Amino acid sequence: MSDIEISKSQRQPGPRSRGLFEDFRDEMNRVFERFETGWPHWSLTNAPWTSSAMVPDLDVHENDKSMTIEVELPGVDEKDVSVTVNNGYLTIKGEKKSEREEKKENYYVAERSFGSFERSLRLPDTLDDSKIEASFEKGVLKISAPKRPEAVKAERKIEIGKG
Repeated sequence: MSDIEISKSQRQPGPRSRGLFEDFRDEMNRVFERFETGWPHWSLTNAPWTSSAMVPDLDVHENDKSMTIEVELPGVDEKDVSVTVNNGYLTIKGEKKSEREEKKENYYVAERSFGSFERSLRLPDTLDDSKIEASFEKGVLKISAPKRPEAVKAERKIEIGKG
């Protein structure tokens, strides 16, 4: 037997499946755990073992003159959002607060939910961070950052020659 060959007795058994339904249940549990802690969904219960942390998604668009970042923040008020730039990092922080109270003849419902988020991203050196602007409309935060003049260069066509 060569050094490379491994006998049947030396092989390690691979992970053994517990069965199709157990594997399916485990995968569904993972899906619901991601759903439970994902943005923009808030915890289905207010139990202390669930997370109410939010991580908003960013849409980043860039052209030859600027970069635009859009953040969907449904249910978040403009006054509860802050945008800062420090050492080339853009940071978006916010908090969602929601209260609902309903009184009817035969029932009373009072619900409160809250949670906070923070998202930071490194800005490219080509952006002029002293001219960044932000606006908030209908639950969408829009951040616009122009490129530095030296970064905005005219496009030039390069001819392809024969080798």
